[in-house]
This record gives sequence, structure tokens and C-alpha cells, in this order.
Amino acid sequence: MARIKLEFPNANGQTLVGLLETPPEWVPVVRYALFAHCFTCSKDVAATSRISRALAERGIAVLRFDFTGLGNSDGDFANTNFSSNVQDLLAAARKLEQDFEAPALLVGHSLGGAAVLAAAPQLPSVQAVATIGSPATAAHVKHLLTGARDQLAERGEAEVQIGYRRFKIRQQLLDDLDRYAAPDHIRQLGRPLLVFHSPLDTIVDISEAAKIYQSALHPKSFISLDKADHMLTNREDAEYVAETLVAWASRYLGIKRHGFETSTGTAPKVAANEVVVTEIDTDTPFLRGLYTQRHQWQADEPKPAGGSDLGPNPYELLLMALGACTSMTLRQYAKRHGLTVDDIEVTLSHARDHAEDCAVSAERPVKLDRIVQRIDIHGHLSALERERLLEVAERCPVHRTLDANPRIETRYIEDDPKR
Repeated sequence: MARIKLEFPNANGQTLVGLLETPPEWVPVVRYALFAHCFTCSKDVAATSRISRALAERGIAVLRFDFTGLGNSDGDFANTNFSSNVQDLLAAARKLEQDFEAPALLVGHSLGGAAVLAAAPQLPSVQAVATIGSPATAAHVKHLLTGARDQLAERGEAEVQIGYRRFKIRQQLLDDLDRYAAPDHIRQLGRPLLVFHSPLDTIVDISEAAKIYQSALHPKSFISLDKADHMLTNREDAEYVAETLVAWASRYLGIKRHGFETSTGTAPKVAANEVVVTEIDTDTPFLRGLYTQRHQWQADEPKPAGGSDLGPNPYELLLMALGACTSMTLRQYAKRHGLTVDDIEVTLSHARDHAEDCAVSAERPVKLDRIVQRIDIHGHLSALERERLLEVAERCPVHRTLDANPRIETRYIEDDPKR
């Protein structure tokens, strides 16, 4: 996957910095999403980055960014408040719309969830909203600032400890939070809503999820995160959120599930040591589902050839098979013989050459297939060891299979003696 750095101005002209997580090149971008992180966190907090990457793997490009005064974004956190966070979200949505496509999905973690609930009605492109461990209102964070009230009243600003960091805040933050003390705006959301929350959350009590759910109109859904903590520090919890979020959102975002995105319940049964290739969609004539007993992938042709470019073409898959086998064989050999090999990279290409040296008829010129395999091995190796590894590369199992000119038998299923 590629990460694209985006910079854009907030309402005061200060520069905000974000990262757009995009899908792997063989996965089409089906929708764009905007992710709002937790209070005083950054776009790089584990839960935000993991869920964003997992969504991107499933075809949803995600912009995560630092609110004003946090992470890599400009500005002074002390001058910010919840209203400015909402304005930052709107600025990020405008950036997505200008450079790519307006966001169809808003996701917010903790106070970021309260922010997306407030921002969604101002974004016509948004078709679905999800919150994760979020309070019903921004006023919920006031309990974190109770120790600073006297200092704020006396000096107008104070330092508070939030998590492992100290932040400077001003009275205007508390005053602004009071504006969001009631969850009435949630009733006006007008979008499908999914609420994730853990019953063991010690930062934001699960009763806040109940307030969100009770305030929202249908369609609305709730998913319990069981034993997860507030920050979703276990990778499995973040993956679960992403997987269920995509399944839920596809209903409302008009996502057409292709290939490996199709639920495993619709995958064909595959026997051991076999693969199955299926058609996925007659509207995309070359798109094919590729299945083994435990894995799913897809193949396609590039757009100039009439395909949709949603996967590698068959020759690219063939080259990948050879390259993967070569790399594995070299690594096994290096490990077995104690060679110092830091990294192995195999680059392959396929072409067809006229067989000028073949004694063939001039009326029927022959072309021979040629696969060029270039190997780059990083490590402390002698010239003799490098020469030996080159010999080993040509003896990998897939290489030997291709060299053996294998016989390919094709028959109908009903004629198969194994049936």
C-alpha cells in the first residue's frame, strides 16, 4: 500500500498534515473515508493507523490527519477547542474532495467519534458514520480537566496531564465544551450509524455508547468489542473493527464486493493441491476469482486490453510464481549453508522473440517465449558464493517445471475420472 502525504489549511490558514492510506495496486479504490483520532492523540496512534491500513487493504482509502497543534500539524493546541476540531474535519474533507473524491465514510475514535457526529450533517457526501469507543458528547472530556478549573479561573490558562503528556489549555476550551453538552445533534445525523464500544473501556464508559445509540435514529447498529481496551492496543481488535466496518458500510456505500472481498461463505470449495478460478462479474469480462483451499486473490487484464485492471494479468501471476519460488529457494539455501544474505529481490519480465535461428517456414514465423529473471542479493558474499546462488536459482521447483515442458490436459468436469 502507498501512503500519500497531504497538507491543507485549517480555518485559520495554519497547515494541517495528514496521510492518505491507499489500497494495494491490485485492489481498486471503491470509496474514500476520513478518520478522526482521539483527544490529544495523533494520526499515528496505533488504533488509528492499524484500522486505516486494514480499511485500505479492503478497498477504502483513508485520510487520517493531525488536528491543529498536534502531531505534525501547525498551531497551538492551547488555542484549539472542540469546535476547531470539527472545522479541521471539514477542511480535511474539502482536501479529499479537491484532490481525490469526497469522503463517503466518517470514522471517529474516542473524542474523534464525537467530532464526526458533529461534522457529518455538514458533509453531504457522507453516507455512513462509525464511532469507536466514543462519548456521546464532547462535554464528556471535562472530567479530565477538573483539576485545572481553579488555575483556569485565576490565570485563564493551565497545564493538564492527559495520558503521558502535559498540555496547555485555556478557559475557552471548557466554554466550548459546554456548547456540546447535549446529544440532540445525534438525532439529526441523518446517516446510518455504527457504534463500536468495549464493555471494559475504562476511559469512556460503555454507557456513552448507549446514549449515542438511543439518541440516533435508524438505521443504527451496535457492536461490542468484548475484551478490547479503549486504545485497541491488540492488533486483532483493530482488524476486527476494520473487517466488520467494511461489511457493514458496503450496504450503505454501494460497494460491489469483488474477489477476495467476497465473504468466505460464497467462496467455492477447493480440494487440497488444487486451485479454482471463477468468473466474478460479467460486467468486467476479464476479472477472475482465484482460490486455493485457504487463500483468495483475483486476476484481470489492464484497461487498454479491455479489462478493469483490478488484479495482475495471467502472465504477471506466472512471473510472480517463478519469482516467489526462486526467492524462497535462495533463502533456504543461504540459511542451510550459513551464508550472510540480508535481502533477496527478484525482478522478472516476459517477452516473445522471433526465433531467427529456427529452421521454420518463412510463411509461418515462430516466436519463442523468453523470461528474464534478475536477482539482487544483498549480503557479504564471495564471488564463488554468488555464482553458486545463481546456479541454485535455476533449480527452484517452478523453474524446473517450466523447463520440463509439462503436458497440460484439458477436459470437462463430467469427463474427469476423479469425479
